[in-house]
Amino acid sequence: MDWKARAPVLAAGLWWGSLTAIGFLAVPLVFATLSSPAQAGMVAAKLFSGQTWVGVCCGLLLLMLSGAAEERPSMDWGQGALMYVLPGMLLALLQEFAIAPRIVLRQDLAFWHSMGTGAYAAQWLCALVVFWKMTNKDRHPGESRDPGV
Repeated sequence: MDWKARAPVLAAGLWWGSLTAIGFLAVPLVFATLSSPAQAGMVAAKLFSGQTWVGVCCGLLLLMLSGAAEERPSMDWGQGALMYVLPGMLLALLQEFAIAPRIVLRQDLAFWHSMGTGAYAAQWLCALVVFWKMTNKDRHPGESRDPGV
């Protein structure tokens, strides 16, 4: 399998894995380590901002490589993987440009923090579905569907 065949799976894995690492490991550790919640919030904001661009880049790569090739796992609208890429990317951009600025300005902090958490969780689920569908053995051309082979 050449790099073009592996790139979509790598992009899907990087997207979901980075969301998992930032949201469930790095940010909680930042808040547990730094003495000031304000400092931890500033660091977390930078991590989430970086994550936005990882998600957008991975999503764009997935969209560019979504057509089926001989040895590349395809993503089509019928199987549903692609219909999770666009919402995941939109959620990332929504967080960066609509939700995060309101959190930084401390506008109704509890509400916007909840919105950010929900958007992040929804993006995480979108990326998980894409990764799951990209790694499903039935999706890889050239492999036998018969478990006895």
